[in-house]
Amino acid sequence: MTRARWIAAMVALVVASAAAAATAWYFFAPAPPGVGGFAFVRSVPGARATIWAVGDGDASAASRALVARISAGHPDRFLYLGDVYARGTHDDFREHYAPTWGRLASITAPTPGNHDWPRHRSGYDPYWRRALGRSRTAAWYAFRAAGWTILSIDSEADHGDGSAQLAWLRSKLRARGTCRIAFWHRPRFSAGSHHGDTEAMAPVWDALRGHATIVVSGHEHDMQRLHPIDAITQFVSGAGGHSHHGLRRGDARLAFGDDRLGGALRLRLRRGVAAYAFVSTAGRVLDRGTLRCRPLRARGSYASAAAPAALRPMRVHESGAASAPSSKRSSTSVPPPSAARISQRSASWAISASPSPSPGLSVRGPIPTPVSRIASTRPKPSRRTLT
Repeated sequence: MTRARWIAAMVALVVASAAAAATAWYFFAPAPPGVGGFAFVRSVPGARATIWAVGDGDASAASRALVARISAGHPDRFLYLGDVYARGTHDDFREHYAPTWGRLASITAPTPGNHDWPRHRSGYDPYWRRALGRSRTAAWYAFRAAGWTILSIDSEADHGDGSAQLAWLRSKLRARGTCRIAFWHRPRFSAGSHHGDTEAMAPVWDALRGHATIVVSGHEHDMQRLHPIDAITQFVSGAGGHSHHGLRRGDARLAFGDDRLGGALRLRLRRGVAAYAFVSTAGRVLDRGTLRCRPLRARGSYASAAAPAALRPMRVHESGAASAPSSKRSSTSVPPPSAARISQRSASWAISASPSPSPGLSVRGPIPTPVSRIASTRPKPSRRTLT
């Protein structure tokens, strides 16, 4: 080998090594830490509010149609549940978010997804500062709507014991009551076949136990409502237009699921009550029901520890109708299954087609007694995996 060829080979090797290192850093380097806990999204005035929520959208025709559907529903606030494709860069927000979901930017309460967070300082942060007219972007924050406190959690930033985010969350949970909705990107519990449960969100879920009624997430590109776990209903609303992920049809926790249609979750709120519905892009209601909560009160303001019957959680039947709980145990009630039984039991619900000729999967089933803890059988997902 001549000297010139040897030099050329060394230069090529150095260039290839530098490219590999840059790629590794791009995908696996720790994301810059976020800050939060300050005012970011304005509260909604009035005694009633309509909130829509979905994530994992893009600038496709499917996303455009869903934005039009949500806009026609006159939302007071829109929760974008994260992920601006492909990498959450400044250009991605300009080209793949602003033309569609950007139409709702002025009323949006955002939370970052796993695609957004690694480059949040150049994409997510400046976009939302401009859109909401703020001097800085909060990675986690809270606002109020119709007697409910709505908590935005950053599932991509540190939220474990000792973190600033978890300490802030616990401070927001001091008032008694359960009229709280928390939303973040990666679902704590999911019947999705692509990602499944997120064990890393356990500290946040544990903090919310006994203090919240609803959790809403994206990440899985489908629509799900799980049976209550720890008296909290987990919704997954990730059918925002960027592909679809399948459902594990044998998951006993799944009360409703659709993995074929585009659609979003609608919440109509008033004091102590949330009426939920999954609405398809075509406007068809796929699943609906009502959840009740205990209004928030400062500690020490309760005359009695017992909640009035009218404020106790309601049972939602398969038809979507709700009824107040009876003080007498029904002969059809079942004892709370253990975590092991939940993970091993065979499917006991019926899987049927959606009410209309749509190919969407509609899964409904009996509602078990809330479980204190459900152990995940899935490994902890990588926090940096791009899907």
